[in-house]
Amino acid sequence: MVFQDEQLAKEHYPELRLETNNIEEVYAIVSASHPHLLHPNLNKVTTRPWGAKEFAIKDNQIGIRFQQW
Repeated sequence: MVFQDEQLAKEHYPELRLETNNIEEVYAIVSASHPHLLHPNLNKVTTRPWGAKEFAIKDNQIGIRFQQW
């Protein structure tokens, strides 16, 4: 649990980025085992304008992005 206070979690939604060298493999594992966790705004591996490949999962208190440069 990142925040013990639910209101603080809503106001200060933190984001965690996890870098990997195998984003396609990580995505395959996550999407096969926990598809309900994929974030609706970034639910596929996507090349972002800044050049990183990313996908995200959602949590009630934190956003988690998987990223490969």
